[in-house]
Formats: sequence, C-alpha cells, structure tokens
Amino acid sequence: MKGNVVDMAVGVVIGGAFGKIVSSLVDDLIMPLVGALIGNVDFNTLAVTLREAVMDGEEVVKPAVTLNYGSFIQTLVDFLIIAFSIFLVIRAINKAKKEKPAEEEAPAPKPDDVVLLEEIRDLLKDKK
Repeated sequence: MKGNVVDMAVGVVIGGAFGKIVSSLVDDLIMPLVGALIGNVDFNTLAVTLREAVMDGEEVVKPAVTLNYGSFIQTLVDFLIIAFSIFLVIRAINKAKKEKPAEEEAPAPKPDDVVLLEEIRDLLKDKK
C-alpha cells in the first residue's frame, strides 16, 4: 500500500506542474493566436456587463457585475488539453500492459480421504 500512496503523491505533484504548463501554453500561445485569427480579440477582456459600476467621482462605490466568458473559454481550452493528454497517457499505458492470456492452473491434488473414497466406490462398482 505504501508504494501506491507514493505513486499517487508523485502523480499529484506532476499533475499540478503539468496544469501550470498547460495554462501557460493556453494563455500565452494558443489564445493569442486564436484571438489574432478571429480579429485581434483578447479573450481576457471578453465579458458581458450585467450591471454597470456605481461611481462617486473617481471612487468606485459598487463594482460592475460581469460574466467573464472569455476567461471561461480559456479555462475550457486548458481542461480539454489536459484531458486529452491524460487520455493519451492512459491509452499508452494500457497498450504497454497488454495482458497475456491467463495460463490454466493445474487442478489441486485431491485430499487422501477423497482418493480413498473414490477407490472404494470403484471397487464396489466392480463387485456388482
């Protein structure tokens, strides 16, 4: 059991680091390219304002209420990349582990009393 716990801990640490790498990949490389292809759209700023901010001069009394769907799209792309990567790793592990067909085990030897009873049965059949 100790080996499984250590394996799981290593997986969590590597998974956390991998998540940061994928987040950087999406935030710094993929989404800017997608934004440029769509027409210079910055996904970090995509939002729908539900309620405007209440201002008192330069001071914000109540902040604006927004739905930040651009940030959600980035997080969704992060998730899809991580899920696809995990799928590929598990698929590779399963291919590597291709199980060999189970060998048939030899039947266990019969106890002495069962062997003796079978001999008695056979002798009685012969007497008839």
